[in-house]
Amino acid sequence: MINIALVGYGYWGPNLARNIDACPLTTLHTVCDLNPSAEARVKNFHPNARFVTDFAAMLADDSIDAVVLATPVSSHAPLAIAAFQAGKHVLVEKPLSESSEAAAKVVDASKAAGKVLLVDHTFCYQGATRKVKEFIDSGRLGKLFYFDSERVNLGLFQSDVSVLWDLAVHDLSILSLWHDELPTTISCTGAAHLEGHPVNMCHMNMKYPSGFTADISVNWLSPVKLRRILLGGSNNMVLFDDLDPVEKIKIYDRGVTMPESESSGNAGPLAYRRTGDVWMPQFSLAEALQEEIKHFAACIEGREAPTTSGEMALTLVRQLEAADESMRQGGAPVQL
Repeated sequence: MINIALVGYGYWGPNLARNIDACPLTTLHTVCDLNPSAEARVKNFHPNARFVTDFAAMLADDSIDAVVLATPVSSHAPLAIAAFQAGKHVLVEKPLSESSEAAAKVVDASKAAGKVLLVDHTFCYQGATRKVKEFIDSGRLGKLFYFDSERVNLGLFQSDVSVLWDLAVHDLSILSLWHDELPTTISCTGAAHLEGHPVNMCHMNMKYPSGFTADISVNWLSPVKLRRILLGGSNNMVLFDDLDPVEKIKIYDRGVTMPESESSGNAGPLAYRRTGDVWMPQFSLAEALQEEIKHFAACIEGREAPTTSGEMALTLVRQLEAADESMRQGGAPVQL
């Protein structure tokens, strides 16, 4: 069994604690939180876990193999680096850090310690997103043309990060799973409608060397909750609706073709496929966070390589920084 210490028992911490306890390869050994009042909640749901408030003393415990960080973004880098220096493996909430400079230091610390660094980009472990990845890898979709996502809801407003770093990071992680090409430019516009609060609405555009494009819209100030992605390919197209409990993935056999003129070789009129089949494939319904914890354990045991590695997470942080820079420049494209 791998003994894990969870740091932070606020919004996301209880979900991590539950899945660490449920995983047959791991044990929730300790929960560390600065707020002593969290102890009662921890003991209620995890009576076998030790509760502490001293992070440094917890790291000195040699019986702890790994640390899971569910703390504010600004604390990720110093806490992760301290854990690596203490000889622990680390799983850290997304995003990896608030800057690429700090994120790079975390990656370097994990390499220096020879320990696993996994970043909690949960959607990369979801059965539905992995099923779409299978279709992409099989060539069924053909050449990928575009990624168009919308992730909006009413709140929760964060105090330490903007909507870009809170919500768009999910879509960037899914995009990185589905399309391994790196963008050349990023443009982003946004607005902070409530005084004293971070940007709550963003529209992000990414361009790629192959001609592929990605558009991501996020909003904390929407009257409805939407979690939709369109992925367009030359053969088939995908609608991914994360809020649909039954038809989360739809594969459409629709699109356009450009037949060549037999006489001149020039492109002829577009031919539309509007009435092709729609397929709703089955996929694993296992909880994504449980799959991630199992993967973390497998990485610690040396059986698997991290899917959401520190290097991958660092790339996403750099993309978020480029989007922030574009917003400061009024939406001008930023080169990567």
